[in-house]
Amino acid sequence: MKIDVLTLFPKMVEVPLHESIVGKAIESGKLNVDVTDFRQYSTNKHGNVDDYPYGGGAGMLLTPQPIFDAMEHVKSQNHQSTGRVVLVDPGGKQFNQTMAEDFAKEEHLTFICGHYEGYDERIKTLVDDEVSLGDFVITGGELAALTMIDATVRLLPDILGNKDSAVDDSFSTGLLEFPQYTRPEDFRGLKVPSILLSGNHGKIDEWRRTESLKKTLARRPDLLETAQLTPEDKQILRELQTPDL
Repeated sequence: MKIDVLTLFPKMVEVPLHESIVGKAIESGKLNVDVTDFRQYSTNKHGNVDDYPYGGGAGMLLTPQPIFDAMEHVKSQNHQSTGRVVLVDPGGKQFNQTMAEDFAKEEHLTFICGHYEGYDERIKTLVDDEVSLGDFVITGGELAALTMIDATVRLLPDILGNKDSAVDDSFSTGLLEFPQYTRPEDFRGLKVPSILLSGNHGKIDEWRRTESLKKTLARRPDLLETAQLTPEDKQILRELQTPDL
């Protein structure tokens, strides 16, 4: 996969990308990342990339010229393609696991990270997706882009050590992940559930599914509205929601 990132703060992006799973993907050659400082493409004599909005209002907007020219640079480096272009914008569609899975199918992604009060609307003619990390505002798009990149890259083939790890993640199945334990069996009086020590994988799978449903019901019941539930799942939920007599 190829990823391009357009930003005013390259170090905010370059340094974290070379750590952990994403860094290993780069080292292995499975991921190629280029970071472009679009201030370098400003034709303003002072290198400005923002200006006051027409009609008045608070804050400054990113002007189109530097980003349009930076995108031309990306094209020139990628056989005249920018791939799928993602504008990191608090007004965009909220990022989720399904979107990460969709992004992971692409050969080339380009993220545009904003700053200041927002974008000149004409910049949006360059993009395929406007995406938000959530219902809050942060200083710029870099941290949000890094989160989306991390969530996407870990889904690429052979990136995680265990191919089943991503399958079992919270949200991948539509539910929150079940509780997990490792050694020691007894840590300061806190014991691993006996079912996990039984060796009965059928019973273990049943326990994990029940715990996943229980956790989702308690913390994120909204996920149950769209999760693919079996008749057995629905029966478990009915039992969980029935008060003890």
